[in-house]
This record gives sequence, C-alpha cells and structure tokens, in this order.
Amino acid sequence: MRYEIIIFDADETLFDFKKSERDAFKNTMLEFDIEYDENHHLKIYTDINMAIWKEFEDGLINQKKLKVERFKRLSDKLNAGFDETAFAKSYIKHLSNASFLYDDTINLVESLHKDYRLTIITNGLTDVQDNRIRKSIIAEFFEDIVVSEEVEVSKPDPKIFEHALNNIKHTDKSKVLMVGDSLTSDIQGGINFGIDTCWFNPNKIVNKTGIKPTYEISNLMELKNILGK
Repeated sequence: MRYEIIIFDADETLFDFKKSERDAFKNTMLEFDIEYDENHHLKIYTDINMAIWKEFEDGLINQKKLKVERFKRLSDKLNAGFDETAFAKSYIKHLSNASFLYDDTINLVESLHKDYRLTIITNGLTDVQDNRIRKSIIAEFFEDIVVSEEVEVSKPDPKIFEHALNNIKHTDKSKVLMVGDSLTSDIQGGINFGIDTCWFNPNKIVNKTGIKPTYEISNLMELKNILGK
C-alpha cells in the first residue's frame, strides 16, 4: 500500500458542521429571546464566523479570544445588546451536543480502519470537539484525535501535523495522506508539512488559488479509489 496513515479533517469532511452550526445557533438565539430569522441572522453570523476563523488561521487572533469576539461582533452588527460572554457559553453548550455525520462517513471509516491507521486533526475548540467528535460513534476507528485548542497550534501550521504523527509514533511522511475540505487549512497544512493531500470538494468549487492538492474528490467514497481499494 502506498499509504499507511490517513489524517482526516473533521468538520465539513466527516461531520456536517453546517447542520450542527444551524442547530446550535438557532437554539442559542431562541434562548436569548431573539426573534429568529434564519435567512437573516444565520447569514450575518456565518460571515462573521468565517472571517474570524480566517483571522485565526492567519495568526491574527487566538482561540480563547475568538470564542467570544465573534459574538461581540454579532451583537454589534445586530445592535442586539446581549452579553457576548454568556451568548458564547450558551452557543458552545448547544454546539457540543450537535453531532451529525455525512451519509458515507461511517461506511468509509469503518472500511478504511481495517487496512489503515486513522487519525483526526481538527481546528476546533476542546469543549465542542470533545463531545461532538471524541464521543461520536466513529471515534473508535481513530487512533488519535488532535484538537488545535489543546495543543495550541492549528492547521495550516506544520507543527500540528508533527504533533499528530508523534502521538501515533509514525515518522515516514511518504506513507501519510491528509484528507480535508479546506484548501487554506487542510491542504495547505499538508503541503507545509510535506505530505500528500486529498481535497474533499463536494460542491465542485473551482480552485482559483495557488494551492494544489495531490488528489481531489467530490464524494467521500472516491477516496477508496485513490487508495486502490
């Protein structure tokens, strides 16, 4: 086999994070007695959240500040006047209880687990990912699950990949494949570390960046074709 280790991203690769986010955000807004309009409120929050996570990837903000700052920006944008710290705490609570897998996830990881060593690297918050991922029904198939907040380094920094391989005592980079949906985080991170990458692109977005994955798939099960199974 060409590869022995497969590193997966979690959210938007194996887990349907958008569904989790919608569920958690709606429940938090209702908890704060805000008359919720998904088309209006969720779009505003999503734009703010995407921008602040990009700031995090670029090293402009840390995760501790990110947790609350995104909701301060939301409160300001909506002129809602809610306590951003309390809102953040409620959101994390709801999000940690919202774990949804894509349809093909269980079949894929269960099948690959028989022949490959699997691990996860996720740029996420410990309080959220502990419940959603480490306690999910697929957790048993992974040797390790690395959460960026815990190790204080995140994708695309190659140090988090080094940390992940050290945890499972593997050193041969030529035997490692990174699979993820984000070009700037997962794919660039894998390139920075010097391993092959597979871009999961279910919406068939045109890649207009200079980031070039080794492989590209639009369906999770296509990964088995790449691996020769």
